Amino acid sequence: MAEGSVVGGAGDAEAAGARAGGNAGTGGGCEAALPALLAVLGGLTPVVQALPPDAALVDVRGAERYFGWNAAQLASVIRVRALAHCGVDCTIGAGPNPMLARMAARGARPGTTLVLSPDEVTEFLTDKPVAALDGVGPATARTLCSYGLDSVGRVAAAPLATLQRIVGARSGRELHERAQGIDRTPVVPNAAARSLGAERSFPRDELDPDRRRRALLSLAEELGARLRGTEQVCRSLTLTVRYADRSTTTRGRTLREPTAHSPALTALAYAIHESLGLQRARVRGVSLRAEALMPARLASRQLTFDPADDRARRIEAVADRARARFGPAAIVSAAAAAGPGDAPAGAAAALDALADAA
Repeated sequence: MAEGSVVGGAGDAEAAGARAGGNAGTGGGCEAALPALLAVLGGLTPVVQALPPDAALVDVRGAERYFGWNAAQLASVIRVRALAHCGVDCTIGAGPNPMLARMAARGARPGTTLVLSPDEVTEFLTDKPVAALDGVGPATARTLCSYGLDSVGRVAAAPLATLQRIVGARSGRELHERAQGIDRTPVVPNAAARSLGAERSFPRDELDPDRRRRALLSLAEELGARLRGTEQVCRSLTLTVRYADRSTTTRGRTLREPTAHSPALTALAYAIHESLGLQRARVRGVSLRAEALMPARLASRQLTFDPADDRARRIEAVADRARARFGPAAIVSAAAAAGPGDAPAGAAAALDALADAA
């Protein structure tokens, strides 16, 4: 299933947001569907901020004035155009600001529209867990819960001074405002992407962990090649696993050092996958995202005297040159391309020979 999110809105006007889903046969996943969805949104408003792999922020105030439509009507147009041009159905959320639009999109049932008016914000937020608010991570949520502030409603009712004593002056003020449904985040069109992602979908429920690992290997190698091709490195990886019931699990970890080295990315992807303990889970797709990107020239690398690491990096450089000349499919990892136990031994030997010659 291809998925993507389109979240809109800023200021006092209502904002439209959508989560798109389609058949696996359409291919691509969220990363492939997002550009087409952004083009659909661009036909309604120029104020679109992409948030790869599957999200965007959209200020629809101008579209409301220009077309004379409200948020629900814009949502209907987005759904029809996304289905016609991208082949995906959309779950739409709308709210007075980006935070509420995102929450509405997450809370909407697949294939439906959830519109939050200003009068409905308090009721919508009251019973939400405090971790549902933007900027509240697991550590902050645990701290707030230890004080009995386990819901957005309780945080909203707490005095500002109390929140500032618990989480700090600035964070307390932002937390207090968000619990009231206030989000001052602006929409920044054409904001530079700080992450790269890729996804693999399975044609059926995948129970074999070896096949999932081969998909992760392929993803890590793709991301590594893309990072090296743009002379960037990443600081962390995020793995998302999509199940047969359309639910997902997302986990992220930080690398020991910023890198674009495919074996390092693969090792971390494997470690995250193992930590999920999926066992007999019915998996329909996996996606991997390289985050916190930075220029490679600004990153430092721990020197090593391991000849195997040096050889791996030389082979990687040779493979990158081959892909640049003959296309991304020119060099494919034997482990990623072959089934369990039948990887051709000659492939690694051939690359070793090329690396030695280089």
